[in-house]
Amino acid sequence: MPSIRPLADLNTHTGEILRICLQEEQPVFLTKNGHGKLVVMSQQYFEKMQAMTRLYAKLEEAEKAAEAGDKGFNLYLLS
Repeated sequence: MPSIRPLADLNTHTGEILRICLQEEQPVFLTKNGHGKLVVMSQQYFEKMQAMTRLYAKLEEAEKAAEAGDKGFNLYLLS
């Protein structure tokens, strides 16, 4: 379940926000006047998301190549 906090909590409850980001490995969504403004997350979580984004891009590229008829290459033919 996402953690949603008012932006003011960044000043008043910094330790709690850090705990959520670092120990629970979850992003914290910060709002102002009920509208989303910022997302705070650990560097490790951010890097994990970046790696997943790159993986999804490679998978999409492979799917498009397969749909276009590309059969890839056979490792047995290389030896």
